[in-house]
Amino acid sequence: MLLPRVIPCLDVADGRVVKGVQFQGLRDAGHPVELAQSYAEQGADEIVILDVGATPEERDNQVETVRAVREVLPLPVTVGGGVRQVGDAESLLEAGADKVAVNTAAVEDPSLLSRLAARFGSQCTVLAVDAAVDGDRWSIVVRSGRDRLDVDAIDWARRAMDLGVGEILLTSWDRDGTRNGYDLELIAAIRQAVTVPIIASGGAARAEHMVAAIRAGADAVLAASIFHEGQYTVRSLKEDLEKLGLEVRR
Repeated sequence: MLLPRVIPCLDVADGRVVKGVQFQGLRDAGHPVELAQSYAEQGADEIVILDVGATPEERDNQVETVRAVREVLPLPVTVGGGVRQVGDAESLLEAGADKVAVNTAAVEDPSLLSRLAARFGSQCTVLAVDAAVDGDRWSIVVRSGRDRLDVDAIDWARRAMDLGVGEILLTSWDRDGTRNGYDLELIAAIRQAVTVPIIASGGAARAEHMVAAIRAGADAVLAASIFHEGQYTVRSLKEDLEKLGLEVRR
């Protein structure tokens, strides 16, 4: 059984790392290359780069940012934002991405997922699921949180796996940036629906939150603010996780 991964996330806009709450009120958090290199030195297992402006601004992902990060990073990199077609993914992979995450475009055209998986492999194809509580279920949120759709998140994750997705980046819109912990019920529900790895995102504030997410069914935990603001280094977080009985990668 693979050990869980700890993954810092770089939300990027205009060449800078930003962070907000529920995808809004973005504030500057630093330079992506400097942060990526620092997190790698601290023991990060992977890095996720999300261009949070690409889809709502209807532009391509910032390939140059990806290329610059790749030059200093010896870790796997997942990149998302602005991927509308196979050619967009190919450009990111050529720039140095190891995996490509898709959200809005896949909801609008699910066949994109099967085309990406056929061209680059399931291990390279990641579905980004942004889910918001909607009564007794979770609905899909797209365009960096701007639009909520009448699409059940659990059903969508299951369908995406059948289309060839190799991993799910699962973000709770309700918890994003709140530091109230991951949505454990959402993680558990997605875990029951799919067999591919799940990266839990949205709401992490301390090591206990991450242990709970792994125990709920996540294979990896993603966080941003706690690293950007210096509450934890990746190394100190892993030490706390181990103190809580969770074996992590070293």
